[in-house]
Amino acid sequence: VFFNRLNTFSKLCLLFSKLNTQIQELHTQNFTEEKLGQAEKTELDTHFENLLSRADCTKNWTEKIYRQTEVVLQPNPGARIEEFLFEKLDRKVPPRPTNGDILGQFMLEAAKEFGPGTPYGSTLIKVGDCQRRLGGAEREFLQTSSISFLTPLRNFLEGDWRTISKERRLLENRRLDLDACKARLKKAKTAEAKAAAVPDFQETRPCHYVLSASASALWNEELDKAEHELRVAQTEFDRQAEVTRLLLEGISNTHVNHLHCLCEFVEVQAMYYSQCHKYMQELQKELGRKSPHSLEVNSHPAGSPTDPSAFPQLNSPSPLKTDTLQIEEVQPPASGTRKAKVLYDYDAADSNELSLRADELITVYTVPGMDSDWLIGERGNQKGTVPVTYLELLS
Repeated sequence: VFFNRLNTFSKLCLLFSKLNTQIQELHTQNFTEEKLGQAEKTELDTHFENLLSRADCTKNWTEKIYRQTEVVLQPNPGARIEEFLFEKLDRKVPPRPTNGDILGQFMLEAAKEFGPGTPYGSTLIKVGDCQRRLGGAEREFLQTSSISFLTPLRNFLEGDWRTISKERRLLENRRLDLDACKARLKKAKTAEAKAAAVPDFQETRPCHYVLSASASALWNEELDKAEHELRVAQTEFDRQAEVTRLLLEGISNTHVNHLHCLCEFVEVQAMYYSQCHKYMQELQKELGRKSPHSLEVNSHPAGSPTDPSAFPQLNSPSPLKTDTLQIEEVQPPASGTRKAKVLYDYDAADSNELSLRADELITVYTVPGMDSDWLIGERGNQKGTVPVTYLELLS
């Protein structure tokens, strides 16, 4: 009994396979005839076509936004591949430290080696702790963004869009079946009209000779069958078109949902950057109360090359910014002026500096006692100090 049922099942599978092959061949033939202009194609209404176009546009841009958001949240492609594999294997992604966590850990370990009581070691501890807090904020931002923004986009692409695509393929098959029924009906009408015009028997036959059926009657029966198949195909096509239309009109709700998720993503991102800014401000205030420039180093004699007094303080004003040097009173030397090309934009910090714009040419020169990192630049009637690093001196 088991082998008989297995044999019957195998025959049914073979029959369904042949039937599927015939349907695919019929659809391919219909596609080919449509491309060659030999078959009539059932056209969809303009509103339906607009819904299809809008759905395709939504899918394409959602996919691009989803992929680029993944890149922004996780720039490392290796880490993204690893997360993808864990997701496909239905396993939990192991916790991964952020770059801020790693940097903070390195700084804390370095502080232990250098000595927590030294100025450099104590500063490393403060900065390392801040980096770890930044890493924690980043980790929380990644998790929240993934849940509030990436997950709804992925659910649409892997859920709703797959359903829409499946129904669209089914609608296309229904349309091809409808077109085939229309072609069959047209062929039957043509053959029936031709058979009615040409008799299928001769007058010279005996009067008692009775024909079982005439060619006209056969084509009339074929015509009735074709009309019935057309009505069935039209009903199935209309039903599938209505189902697909309802799914496509749901794209508007998808846009509303994605808009809400986008607003949440912006709020989470703003909160993350605000938190990072707060941590950095606290670190700056903490370091400002004990600036490295105010530390007294007694390990070297005064006047030695390593004596801090031999070097200018970073917080002290440069010779260009002292009250004894006024830009208006500086005169260019008789020789030594040069042309310079501005590499980057620079906004003046005070009235003694000159704002710069990239790719412009200015005249520069120096005067005795100036800081080597600065020059005096002129542009027409404007004059002020400019940083050397923003210039390319021309010979």
